[in-house]
Amino acid sequence: MLHIVNKSHAQTSALASCLRLAQPGSALLLTEDAIYAATTAAAATSGIAGAATQLEIFALQPDVEARGMAGKLADGIKTVDYGGFVDLVAEHTTNQSWL
Repeated sequence: MLHIVNKSHAQTSALASCLRLAQPGSALLLTEDAIYAATTAAAATSGIAGAATQLEIFALQPDVEARGMAGKLADGIKTVDYGGFVDLVAEHTTNQSWL
């Protein structure tokens, strides 16, 4: 399953709910303000650091760059462009957007 979160972990509980319910082996794509959760400064408090051992975690590169977070992502976070976003959706037959 691919989980997609677009809100900051400081703004809503969507990421926390996602991380609580995501099954090991799932993928997580962070977009828009959700990419802040994947920074080295926030990875521990947002839950991303712990989740990275069980989930494959991606951040949308254009959103990372737009927010000035390039080079500030925690270890293990992979970036994808829009084509990679499409590939992730096509690769995972089930997708869940967390609002």
